[in-house]
Amino acid sequence: MAGELRAYRQQIRSVQATKKITRAMELIAASRIVKAQAAVRASTPYARALTRAVSAAASNSNDLEHPLITEKEQVRRAAVLLCSSDRGLAGAYSANVLREGERLTSLLREEGKEVAPYLVGRKASGYYRFRRRTVTEEWVGFSESPQFSDAKAIGDRLVEDFGKEHEEGGVDEIHVVYTHFVSMVTQEVRVVRLLPLEVVEGVETSSAAGDGSGGGELEPLYDFEPGPDEVLDALLPKYVNSRIYNCLLQASASELAARQRAMKSATDNADELVKKLTRLANNARQAEITQEITEIVGGADALAASGADR
Repeated sequence: MAGELRAYRQQIRSVQATKKITRAMELIAASRIVKAQAAVRASTPYARALTRAVSAAASNSNDLEHPLITEKEQVRRAAVLLCSSDRGLAGAYSANVLREGERLTSLLREEGKEVAPYLVGRKASGYYRFRRRTVTEEWVGFSESPQFSDAKAIGDRLVEDFGKEHEEGGVDEIHVVYTHFVSMVTQEVRVVRLLPLEVVEGVETSSAAGDGSGGGELEPLYDFEPGPDEVLDALLPKYVNSRIYNCLLQASASELAARQRAMKSATDNADELVKKLTRLANNARQAEITQEITEIVGGADALAASGADR
């Protein structure tokens, strides 16, 4: 009985120590998510406006054929950028991204396309390394607080590979799998195609906007100075970098929200476990007291019986 009681008390101390850690992580995530949400709100209008401008300029220019907006006749290799987390304890956040990435990879391979993985976050890197899969490039260390320089490094590499020939390791399409922050309780895994840019005559496509809204008004016809190729050469890389930066910010806010929710659930579970272990410890203590009383009464009865025999 005494050993059982000591075991319960040790488990209670262990769970209480774990509860302090999960509670601290919950509070840290709650404090950081405010800044992450502000960064998303600041970045989204710029990314949306730049996408609208590039799409409108490309769709309203006459006889413009630019490699970043022109569909290739034969798509042989597609790049898939997966935005996961560097750390765990965020529920199914990274698992959902990896699952959607697997679904997209299977779909592209069914279409006869080779897939080139580009990974963001240690969770995605570990997932591919464990399965001994080839990775084209990977970036780690900034999933919780991405900077524009990180997005630019990713965008520059993707645009560089998009401009290469297939024999040199180039890609013909670029897809991004990331988690879109809707609210503190809702985060959605989304897939967007960055390049070639999808445009519709006179309007911006909802898939290019990334927010489910399309422009209904007609856009003006653009004149380019010094020329359309030079303008889009400078504008489209900025579009790619801004969209990737916005995706990283959305993923960062989603990761923090998922971690706060997961840590709150862990803290609540720790509370319930402490209550359960406390009841079991009280039962064990009561059983120990009852046994001691029984032994005392039994000893007293034995002494009384021996005295009566004399």
